[in-house]
Amino acid sequence: MKRFPVHKVKGYVGEKSIKLSERTIEKTGAVRNFFSGVADFFLFVTRTVRETFSGDFEFREFINQCFQIGNKSLALVSVTAIIIGLVFTIQTRPTLLDFGAVSLLPGMVAVSIIREIGPVITALICAGKIGSGMGAELGSMKVSEQIDAMEVSSVNPIKFLVVTRVLAATFMVPLLILYADAIAIFGSWIGANIKGDVSLILFFSQAFSHVELLDFIPAVIKSFFFGAVIGLVGCYKGYNAGRGTESVGAAANSAVVISSLLIIIVDMIAVQITDMI
Repeated sequence: MKRFPVHKVKGYVGEKSIKLSERTIEKTGAVRNFFSGVADFFLFVTRTVRETFSGDFEFREFINQCFQIGNKSLALVSVTAIIIGLVFTIQTRPTLLDFGAVSLLPGMVAVSIIREIGPVITALICAGKIGSGMGAELGSMKVSEQIDAMEVSSVNPIKFLVVTRVLAATFMVPLLILYADAIAIFGSWIGANIKGDVSLILFFSQAFSHVELLDFIPAVIKSFFFGAVIGLVGCYKGYNAGRGTESVGAAANSAVVISSLLIIIVDMIAVQITDMI
């Protein structure tokens, strides 16, 4: 049997232990950074909520942000919603035709869109449009030291920049979702008329005859949480961006990714709560 020198064996073991310790340190650092980021986010949310109810609300900036969010997102939401309704109807009609249940198509599409498809997809679209915009805007203000200048000039940046944007997203995203639901059902009517012939009034009456109030309430409630998540994550990532110019793009990208993931998680929790009622 071949024998290795003792000093080589010890050196090999020492190098291997050093590599293992480095990996352990990297994993520990990643876990620590994750929990530190979660704690910072909750502290940011706490401060935002406290500043929201502390008086001296920036109403003019809030209206401006509502207009910016609604105006810049309306075209994208409209195109997405009409395509969703059109494609969903075209894909579903052959299956219902095999069972002789084509008459149930308007009601099935309306319930599916109002309950789940409309809110989730519209919220994800808004996360990409609104969340990235907030992250990039506040990130550029952080890099250019505009936020620091506001603090020096006795202007509360959380109240002026963050609170107004979070509340605007919280109130505008549900309105965009309701608008997207109506446009998606209209797109479904277009899809139904590709291989059929039904009037718009008859289609909408058949669609909403299967929709109940309990279909609207959970969807509307969770849409407020979707808007709050988009606003909070986008503002947090932009407000805490680094000093380099590349941090602006990183803040916008991470805002979209994290807000999209949280929207899916919030939707899962909302579905579980609704199912228990």
